[in-house]
Amino acid sequence: MTGRKTKRTVRCADGGPAAVKPSLPGQAVLVMQGGGALGAFQAGVYEALHEAGIEPDWVVGTSIGAINGALIAGNPPQERLPRLREFWERMAGGTASAAHWSAFGMGNLMHNLGAIMHGIPGFFTPNASSWFGAHTPVGIGSASYYSTVPLRRTLGELVDFGRMAKGGIRLTLGAVNVNSGRMRYFDSRDEAVGIDHVMASGALPPAFPAVVIDGEPYWDGGIYSNTPIEVVMDDNPRRDSVIFAAQLWQQEDAEPQTIQHVMARLKDIQYSSRAASHIVRQQQIHHLRHVVRELGRLMPESVRTTPEVKELLGWGCGTAMHVLPLQAPLLDGDDHTKDIDFTPAGIHARWSAGRELTRRRLAEAPWRGAADPRAGILVHD
Repeated sequence: MTGRKTKRTVRCADGGPAAVKPSLPGQAVLVMQGGGALGAFQAGVYEALHEAGIEPDWVVGTSIGAINGALIAGNPPQERLPRLREFWERMAGGTASAAHWSAFGMGNLMHNLGAIMHGIPGFFTPNASSWFGAHTPVGIGSASYYSTVPLRRTLGELVDFGRMAKGGIRLTLGAVNVNSGRMRYFDSRDEAVGIDHVMASGALPPAFPAVVIDGEPYWDGGIYSNTPIEVVMDDNPRRDSVIFAAQLWQQEDAEPQTIQHVMARLKDIQYSSRAASHIVRQQQIHHLRHVVRELGRLMPESVRTTPEVKELLGWGCGTAMHVLPLQAPLLDGDDHTKDIDFTPAGIHARWSAGRELTRRRLAEAPWRGAADPRAGILVHD
């Protein structure tokens, strides 16, 4: 993965992990995009998984997906939903001042203005350093419109980072190195993941400040790749998996007719972040790995066991990864400000949408259908 100094031999763990979910053909992986308030949809996705008895073996997140991921991985199973609910209730807690505007159809507008002016309790507050002007040199840690000190406190109260250090759910968080412009994935399998890594993954500029880790500043991974699904498909060793991909932005939509709709469409395209093209490319790669494996089976053993051929056949693989896209729907009134809609109504609607959609997809269980043995990645749209 980008940012790592060490190299490992490519390996393929045919047959999945040691402990396979009884209802799934491999490890359960939950992949979550960034998207601010839209992340309530991801909490609903997790609720449906939890009630079905499916706890993720691995959570991969960026930005709000990293925060939700930490709340899941950093708590025991019985505490995960309560911690998610408490976090999102805190995010909605600053909306009361806008409630009386709802009678005039201006509740969301006034709430959004309030969030811009005053921040969100437990998340961010205005940064006084920015009041001196955009040209004032204040340093990388203060060059932002808001401070995320409240979020640091919230995470400290709701996430047990010591629990993650002891193992359990694997957590991988994406962030961008400000200096190199390269994506880095912080992975609890390989290193201790703490509060700074979560904060870095959610440090969306210029709203939020960069977070310095090991002397290097990091920003929100969403500005580079907001759908970190490729890290699962490039994993080493690869494993049989069912990947629940909670997608918050609309890859496809109708042609916009107004400037406001243009702004909304721009954001959707920017942050849907090439999810479809990533998957298509990975399908091609994994198909070739399966072809290499099948070719190896056709070779005589005397050829297959020579050192040169064994090395080449090592690129082959027989794992199957089932991708279940879980697309957040558009809600009535959604526009380019939907990602700062932290109103109780907005959070409730998105949470419910995630829960109900995931319930339906779990009932369908598309991974049980017949599949081409040469297909390494199967997408169940």
